[in-house]
Amino acid sequence: MSGDVGMSGDERSREEPPRRELERLVGGAHHDPHRILGAHPTGDGRTVIRTLRPEASAVTAVVGDTRTPLPRLHDGVFAGIVDGEPTDYRLEVRYGDDVFVVDDPYRWLPTLGDIDLHLIGEGRHENLWQVLGAHVRTYDTPGGPVTGTSFAVWAPSARGVRIAGDFDYWSGRAFPMRSLGSSGIWELFVPGVGDGCRYKYQILGADSVWREKADPMAFATETPPATASMVFTPSYEWGDGAWLEARAKTDCRTSPMSIYEVHLGSWRQGLSYRQLADELVEHLRETGFTHVEFLPVAEHPFGGSWGYQVSSYYAPSARFGEPDDFRYLVDRLHQEGVGVIVDWVPAHFPKDAWALGRFDGTPLYEHADPRRGEQPDWGTFVFDFGRREVRNFLVANALYWLEEFHIDGLRVDAVASMLYLDYSRREGEWVPNVYGGRENLDAVSFLQEVNATVYKRVPGAVTVAEESTAWPGVTRPTHLGGLGFGFKWNMGWMHDTLGYISHEPIHRQYHHHEMTFSMMYAYSETYVLPISHDEVVHGKGSLLHKVSGDRWQQMATLRALYAYMWAHPGKQLLFMGQEFGQGAEWSETRSLDWWLLDSPDHRGVARLVGDLNRIYRETSALWSQDHDPAGFGWIDADDVSGNVFSFLRYGTDGSIVACIANFAAVPHEQYRLGLPRAGRWDEVINTDADVYFGSGVGNFGGVDAVESPSHGLPASVHLRVPPLGALWLRFAG
Repeated sequence: MSGDVGMSGDERSREEPPRRELERLVGGAHHDPHRILGAHPTGDGRTVIRTLRPEASAVTAVVGDTRTPLPRLHDGVFAGIVDGEPTDYRLEVRYGDDVFVVDDPYRWLPTLGDIDLHLIGEGRHENLWQVLGAHVRTYDTPGGPVTGTSFAVWAPSARGVRIAGDFDYWSGRAFPMRSLGSSGIWELFVPGVGDGCRYKYQILGADSVWREKADPMAFATETPPATASMVFTPSYEWGDGAWLEARAKTDCRTSPMSIYEVHLGSWRQGLSYRQLADELVEHLRETGFTHVEFLPVAEHPFGGSWGYQVSSYYAPSARFGEPDDFRYLVDRLHQEGVGVIVDWVPAHFPKDAWALGRFDGTPLYEHADPRRGEQPDWGTFVFDFGRREVRNFLVANALYWLEEFHIDGLRVDAVASMLYLDYSRREGEWVPNVYGGRENLDAVSFLQEVNATVYKRVPGAVTVAEESTAWPGVTRPTHLGGLGFGFKWNMGWMHDTLGYISHEPIHRQYHHHEMTFSMMYAYSETYVLPISHDEVVHGKGSLLHKVSGDRWQQMATLRALYAYMWAHPGKQLLFMGQEFGQGAEWSETRSLDWWLLDSPDHRGVARLVGDLNRIYRETSALWSQDHDPAGFGWIDADDVSGNVFSFLRYGTDGSIVACIANFAAVPHEQYRLGLPRAGRWDEVINTDADVYFGSGVGNFGGVDAVESPSHGLPASVHLRVPPLGALWLRFAG
């Protein structure tokens, strides 16, 4: 049975949109294609159905058992009138000999509500990823369930936006999106599109130039160098409930935190997220780190950027598997008792034509003034931190990684480049703020918003700043005027320490103060002591080769440095490979030199790191008062001629550890040392022990302090202090 096969002349003139609107529609420049396409009552008990099907030879509307051919109205536009006012219909589309029955994208209401649009306009939609991007949805209809994907993207200056992908042979002509008013959001629900489909947006800019762009909110991507976004719905079932419950009750500042920094692509090349879940977990079980920190996981086009030039902020890199595979890796680490920190890069983004840059033909995500919108050091764009929607994009992204992937912390890269308007710029290349200063007030406000929102929303999560200047209050709470980070990398400690060990032992006495200076400001911020990837790349050589002396002296100094570092106030971070004394400079193009573990001296370093972490975890004195002056006291900071540093760490549980680090190439016999209590002190760490490939100079497992004052303390002991070695003495009573 058929309905009307066409329209009379009067009907046609009454129901046809103006030709200029049809031309805008077909050309992709119509802001509201739903006003023309879809089903529209005519006012006389009937309905006109219009559809855009470029390249189709014929289209028929199917309403129940009624079939109504839709004549061609314009280039690619078919239209016809059916009886009644149907809300549920299908389209039978013919392309030569091929016939497809499909649903009509233009009969569906918007998938974003008024509250969503209001919050986006205010820049306060904290769950932004739940409404923008691509989402598979299923709706019940009289004709049966309809499954498809809703697409939504922010492009306020665009004249038109279309979707292209696998589902339309990458034409895009059939799927123009509608603009949702002043929000700048373009939206369309496309029935029949599901998980695994690749897609991009075709955006007609205000300059009348078409640009094909990946989705800024894509949850998955093709594997680089391919650049399409992919529809993806997570289905992973988490098993880390006990970890999250415990994390919510834990204060990281007064808990053990020993971080292993990892570049996923070169730890062991060729491993997927799921393979890493097996091999990395086993390695962490042996080395004992409490946390792992991944260099940026978000998708990036250039592997040589190590992930720091992000193109898809909401998608884990497809190089190692699907997003749920990354969830599996995080879950396995949590079940092993290891926290997960990821590097997060809101400071800048690459200029690739298919990514965020000039997204709708205008500076959208980046600041319009190149003096504020471009980063000369890296050849990248800088986010416009003063624009509400951009801040919303980034704040929601921080929450996305923490909530959707159960990440425990975000280490924010290049904070200094965000804070200073004149960062890496000469006079005349930057614009002062409204007060004439060089501080980027928008960036300050943005960082405060990120931190305040994270600590409000995600119990137990932590943020860490890589901030290389003396900006005050980086880890001060936002309500007290600080930036609100949980921790700050102590770049000064790193610089001074690596400089000190680079000198020959005989010359270290002239640089003694470089090692003690860190305690002058140790409590000005909440610190992490980092020896990161930045220190072992670009011609800087490996950590091992920064140390002076022959190979034995280098390995011995490395072991002593680690014991000194683990005992120093602050949390500690070590880049992968340094836990076994990697000899070569790191390169992202190859795996670590795991074969070095066949050598006893490298095995000794690895065993020491495992023992340091084990004893560190079980000894409250080494972490419970990291950021309280009551947790530290010098025994002797002034043994310049001996190259010895000795200090005490105190725990809130009454535990005490003495650390004695000798950076001279000779042992010190009968070395008198003051201690706070008489009694037994166990030698829980001796970096010169035989098991670490040391020379075996030590104190046979412990010493007994007597009530004889020294160094201003009531008790003292005589020690054998090994050459280029460090001791930990733990009070046993």
